Amino acid sequence: MIRSLILTATLVLWAIPGAAEVSPRLQSLFKAIDLPGTIDIMRQEGLNYGDSLRDEMFPNSGGVGWKNSVDKIYDKNWMNDIVQGEMAKSLEEGDIDPILAFFQSDLGKRIIGLELSARRALFDKDVEEASKQRFKDMSQELDPRVPLLEAFVEANNLIDENVAGAMNSNLAFYRGLREGGAKGFDLSEAQMLDDVWSQEVQIRVDTSEWVYGYVSMAYTPLKDEDIQAYVDFSLTAPGQALNKALFGAFDAMFVEISQKLGKAASRYLSGEDI
Repeated sequence: MIRSLILTATLVLWAIPGAAEVSPRLQSLFKAIDLPGTIDIMRQEGLNYGDSLRDEMFPNSGGVGWKNSVDKIYDKNWMNDIVQGEMAKSLEEGDIDPILAFFQSDLGKRIIGLELSARRALFDKDVEEASKQRFKDMSQELDPRVPLLEAFVEANNLIDENVAGAMNSNLAFYRGLREGGAKGFDLSEAQMLDDVWSQEVQIRVDTSEWVYGYVSMAYTPLKDEDIQAYVDFSLTAPGQALNKALFGAFDAMFVEISQKLGKAASRYLSGEDI
């Protein structure tokens, strides 16, 4: 089973030179939500995932060639370009002033900082496991913060959207393997879909554990009323529009990344070590 690429959608954005033309309003939004920090983190997560993928699929080959391929696939400028472009399509005609007001406020700035710090901390697998266990303990102890965190996750549809994104990424990876001629992956579209759907239950379990561990750790310093304010914002029309734009943009990015990874991996599965 191919390990799923977990996508979280509470952090994101920014404008860069050479990207599709974006209005000053959207550039302000991208800056407020800190795309550079998010893309940096996602790139590092991708490089780490590349190492795991190699160890799982072709542990005795790859080497420098595979690392170079993964490094090129997770190109930071390209990642910024595609996310910015997709979000611009979704948001440029909408009312982003309430989004700016929230994330440019002291609370919004603090939330973004906490989210990015928590995401970086989860590079450490021990920290990741501890965060998952912490939320389990909170649930068993009927911690009053649990319903707040659940409300936040539900308001942003973090479980279903992340599961769908991971499954789309896995399907794209299979397509890349097939396109690259990997041995044993000459599968029909129906066969690939069946295999991806067979992973849904486990992906949902893994995603739920990761998301709840993440939010419980990220928002620990916040007061309950701060988290409630974030939930309330998330439920507004602008908050929902932002969430939709984020998931759409990152899904587009990860689908393309996954297909490129599959095609690159096919060379090593076919015995070509370059």
